[in-house]
Amino acid sequence: MDRIDCVVIGAGVVGLAVARALSLAGREVVVTEAEGAVGTVTSSRNSEVIHAGIYYPTGSLKAQLCVEGKQMLYAFCADHGVPHRRLGKLIVAATDEQVPQLKTLKAQADANGVNDLAFLDRNAMRALEPELCGAAALLSPSTGVIDSHAYMLALQGDAESAGAAFAFNTPVVGGRLVDKGVALRFGGEAPFDLEAGLVVNAAGLEAHRVLGVIDGVPVGAVPEVRYAKGNYFALDGRCPFSRLIYPVPERGGLGVHLTLDMGGQARFGPDVEWIDDIDYAVDPARADPFYAAIRTYWPALADGALHPDYSGIRVKLDGEASPDFRIDTIGGPRLISLLGIESPGLTASLAIADRVRILAACG
Repeated sequence: MDRIDCVVIGAGVVGLAVARALSLAGREVVVTEAEGAVGTVTSSRNSEVIHAGIYYPTGSLKAQLCVEGKQMLYAFCADHGVPHRRLGKLIVAATDEQVPQLKTLKAQADANGVNDLAFLDRNAMRALEPELCGAAALLSPSTGVIDSHAYMLALQGDAESAGAAFAFNTPVVGGRLVDKGVALRFGGEAPFDLEAGLVVNAAGLEAHRVLGVIDGVPVGAVPEVRYAKGNYFALDGRCPFSRLIYPVPERGGLGVHLTLDMGGQARFGPDVEWIDDIDYAVDPARADPFYAAIRTYWPALADGALHPDYSGIRVKLDGEASPDFRIDTIGGPRLISLLGIESPGLTASLAIADRVRILAACG
């Protein structure tokens, strides 16, 4: 059986960042991807937002790696010419009763090291966004948007320049822990086996499945998961807002919010739809609650102004709670598994990769 230093499973944004970090550290790296190109699943089905690090429990991996990764990501984009815009975000309390939630969020952000939020009363909020309605808002000036595809291509380019190789249409179908690493079995048109001293499982939606087919992985290391589907609807016509607009958070997500892509196209989402099987179809009938949610902060939204756009799916560990990322090490480590890497995974990707590089060096 052929042997290599490192295998990274998954060529989404996190897998690409990990492959880049390991390659730049002088490791021999092969990236295997079940699909035919980089970033075709979760990494291309999200809001493309650079998050500030406001919402996450203090001390959690989400909070630490988002705040750290945000700075790394802005620097990377500037150095590599990746299109991005630091637009800023307004988190809106639609009613006076929601204002205490803004104060709680600001305290959470301060505890996480996000110290640039500004509390805006109704008049100050309307001065920034005249068509926005609500009792008050938090302004997050460090929130932005990014061209995620350009970012992934830049990560891939750096990794390949440092010697990483990519194998597409190469799903993991089995494996086992061995004394000096992990022996993997790959499917596809030309199945093969490969042994690696280090395997990084960055398979996203399939990370738990990959763990489950590797013999020797403790049963308790394979999490129970639920899929949370988020549907997006695009806005027809001109958008009156120049910043991202978010309601106060809701259970399972951040609420139906307005994002803007690099071309200025406005879309709303995601909602939260719990599903059992992977399905990206957007039901046009789901627009009805979108109108109701959006009109809590933009009452002027016209009937018929929304049309189905796309959807994304997030893995929620331990049912609906999914309180944090998991970076698990198995066997010294022979296997590093990245689990529950959903939002803010794009923002945190470089920081996650740096954490993996350090763990790999310790092994």
